Parts: sequence; C-alpha cells; structure tokens
Amino acid sequence: MSKVTVVGVGNVGATCANVMANNGVADEVLLLDIKEGISEGKALDMLQAATCLGVDTKISGCTNDYKQSANSDVVVITSGIPRKPGMSREDLIGVNSSIVKSVVDQLLEYSPNAILVVISNPMDTMTYLSLKDTKLPKNRVIGMGGALDSARFRCYLSKALNANINEINGTVIGGHGDTTMIPLTRFATYKGVPVSQLLDADTLNKVVADTMVGGATLTGMLGTSAWYAPGAACSYLVASILHDQKKVIPCCVYLEGEYGQSDICIGVPCIIGKGGVEKIVDFKLNAEEQALFDQSAAAVRNMNSVLSQLGVLA
Repeated sequence: MSKVTVVGVGNVGATCANVMANNGVADEVLLLDIKEGISEGKALDMLQAATCLGVDTKISGCTNDYKQSANSDVVVITSGIPRKPGMSREDLIGVNSSIVKSVVDQLLEYSPNAILVVISNPMDTMTYLSLKDTKLPKNRVIGMGGALDSARFRCYLSKALNANINEINGTVIGGHGDTTMIPLTRFATYKGVPVSQLLDADTLNKVVADTMVGGATLTGMLGTSAWYAPGAACSYLVASILHDQKKVIPCCVYLEGEYGQSDICIGVPCIIGKGGVEKIVDFKLNAEEQALFDQSAAAVRNMNSVLSQLGVLA
C-alpha cells in the first residue's frame, strides 16, 4: 500500500492530490492543511468525484494533524504563500522558509523514511533548506521545479511547431526562476529531429523567453500562481518514484561536483525511481550552456544566503 501526503492544499496542492488520485498514482492520498475544514472538504469533493470516474484511491483530509500522515512513502510540500502579480519567487523566502521548516520537521516525525518533494517557492532555496535542516540523504529531497519548467518548454515548442506536444522532448535546467532557468534548445527534439532544424533562431529564442516567464505570465493573467501544470508535474514526479519508473526528469537536487557545482540544490536531469534521485544524468553541456548554468547557480546561492541572514540556517 503506497501513501502520499500533500501538505498545503491550495490550488497547487489540491490539484496535485486530485491528479494523483484520479491516475491511481498512490493507493492512499492524504490532504493536510492548517485551515480548518479545507483539506477535509476538498478530499470529500474528490471522493465524490471518484464515484463518477471509477477511481478507488483512498482520499482523506485533516487539519494540522500530522499523526495522520504516518507511514507516508512520499510527502509533497506546497505550504507557503503563493506569488501575486509583481512578486518574484524570491520575494517569498522570508515567510515561506519558516513555514517549510516547521512542516518538514513535523512530517518526518511520523514518516521518517519518506521522500520529500518540495514545491514551495522559492523552490531551489526551500529544497536546500529542507535538505540541510533534516540532514536526510540527498536522494530523498527533491525540488519539483524542473519538471514544470520543462513541461512549459514543451508546450511553447508545440505551439511554435504546431505539433503534438507529446512527441516533443525538451529539458530545462538551472534555477526555478524567471531569470535563472535554462531551456536547453540544443537537446530539444520533435520526433527525434532537433528543433533547431525546424525553427528559425528568432522563433526559438521567443520559445525560450516565453518559457522563462511562463509562471509570471500566468500569475499576471490569474492574479496568483498557476496550479494545473504544477499539480500535474508533481504527480508525474511522484508516479516515477512510487512505480519505480526510472524516468529522466529535471529536478532540483543536491550537487556534489556534478555540473561543476557543489553544496547547492538546483535543477538538473535525474533518473527518478523508488529510491528518489537514483542518478544525476550528465548532458555534457557546451561552454555557453555551462556559463549560463554557473550564472544560474550564483543567483541561487545568493537566495540561499538569505537563509543565514534570517537565522533559519546557522
């Protein structure tokens, strides 16, 4: 019996839980939130929907009762305030760092063997905080951002190519930020053909630019952070863990020399299976791509330094 607990059931957390339940990703999905009645109500709504969808996943909710999360295989952390128009992910660090630290500590009290999947923003820094605070093995702390950024990259490529989105491969590495992510156009393909052979430079550059501000674009339209794609991307990642699918998914993970960086959590391609991060895949970046990655890492380190300034990490 597999169990996933989702902490923070706003739009992203609830969508993630709903997608996992409807796709049979886990045998049991628990929704947990600090607001009275929210998780219980959303869980009940999903359970009623399950009667129409032929879903037999056990779905339940609770208010701030971490005991009910006991023996979770994976815990998804979306807790924190979402972005508002004009806010960067970095603007959230002060508030969300204390929330995430508290949540992670309580979760591991009842599920000490769980794999952590972090969505809370700024995601790279919250992943780093979770790893350093818990001292868990690095394979068990995963930031979800790269999976989402890569989905957006594929979306914009499909629009530019007027092609089936599921026949496009595209990978985004680096920080999960509007100026730090790196869509790898050199490795992007449509039915195995490099997209650089199918799109002119101006069109490809626009795809990259649109991808990098994909989250901000939606925040401007919606008035808050997006939720359908983030929730689906998280479900996709959790499925690879629970079903040992060993998919190559760009994730924010701890580096110890890979891609020329150490003591940082940042997005790189990973093989994801039942052990969490089972291997970091080396894409053999060229000089230009490596320079962009190093710049991205420097920006993420700058965000991480705020944790010490705030006294969250010694």
